[in-house]
Amino acid sequence: MIRLIIAVLIFLISLLVVFKAPTNLLWRTTVALTEFPHLLIFASLLLAASCYWYSSFKLPTLTLSLISFIIFSSTIVRAYNRASAIEGSLATTFSNKNYSKLKKPLKTAFTFFTLFTGIDNKNVDYKSIPYKKINDLQLSFDFYPSNTNEVAPCIVVIHGGSWREGDSQQLPKLNSYFADRGYNVASINYRKAPEYTNPAPIEDTKDAINYIVENCKELKVDTNNFVLIGRSAGGQIALLSAYTLNNKNIKGVVSIYAPADMYWGAQHPGNKWVLDTDKVLGDFVGGSVKDVPEKYKLSSPVEFVDSTSTPTLIIHGQHDCMVSFIHSEHLQQKLNEKKVPNYFLDLPWATHGCDFNISGPSGQITTYTIERFVNSVITQ
Repeated sequence: MIRLIIAVLIFLISLLVVFKAPTNLLWRTTVALTEFPHLLIFASLLLAASCYWYSSFKLPTLTLSLISFIIFSSTIVRAYNRASAIEGSLATTFSNKNYSKLKKPLKTAFTFFTLFTGIDNKNVDYKSIPYKKINDLQLSFDFYPSNTNEVAPCIVVIHGGSWREGDSQQLPKLNSYFADRGYNVASINYRKAPEYTNPAPIEDTKDAINYIVENCKELKVDTNNFVLIGRSAGGQIALLSAYTLNNKNIKGVVSIYAPADMYWGAQHPGNKWVLDTDKVLGDFVGGSVKDVPEKYKLSSPVEFVDSTSTPTLIIHGQHDCMVSFIHSEHLQQKLNEKKVPNYFLDLPWATHGCDFNISGPSGQITTYTIERFVNSVITQ
């Protein structure tokens, strides 16, 4: 009976791979299920194999275990399918120029073996550097120096957290990954809602870049080559910064499951059991969409796309229950209309936070794609 109960529980959990999570807690569970699928695959197989020795409730236990195995395995299958299409399709827009200082690039977008071994990723020591002070608030960024010890481009990473949470140490493995491969990385902190509203974080991003430029000799930064990477709310900040700061040295921007169309998002709020969109957006923008519609448009990156906009990489999971996949569809549509170079990495199985595990299916594929995008847009 215990085996059957376990089989039922595993089967119910596996349904989160198929359907969007209905609550915030189950969303977090979905991230683990889809980014560590090999663990659930083996658990399902082990449970199925136990039916060889135990006869009680054998058929329902075996049936549920095999169904769960198939569902969990579907993530691997879809990851291989998506990975196989990336290299050719990405190269049509962003060619790999083999930047001379790039070390140990990923050879393939996804392998099952890497789920166990992990991406070759040495932790790089960083230093926290204050770049701005407003009253009693000291803002800083974590600086990961390039392992080349030479002048190198700088990747500016902007964390997520609904504009009110999170910090520069959010998912730091990608920062070390790029520093270990020849890039400088600056992961910034910025002013948060509700005390500060848009465009405060964009101003902070500008000031962080200016600080890096002013101290480029000490930091060994190539000031002609910046790339912005932002997750979730940080993606909105990265996009808006890239599109409005008019800085020709920002060569590319990476939007990872970002709310790119704030005006549309406010009019189509998501599931409040996952995220209270009305409150989150209201705190950041400074009111409801009914009261201050123009502020929502001024917070929407899609509103600022024109023919001179920064080349853009968009990453979004189709099962995102927190920031609708439609945001990224709107962004790509606008970029295409204005003929701005862009690539949309859509991940059919993935949810919000899908790059949590850098060695998971989404983590491998996003790292591979970001690496080639950055390598393409920087100039030597």
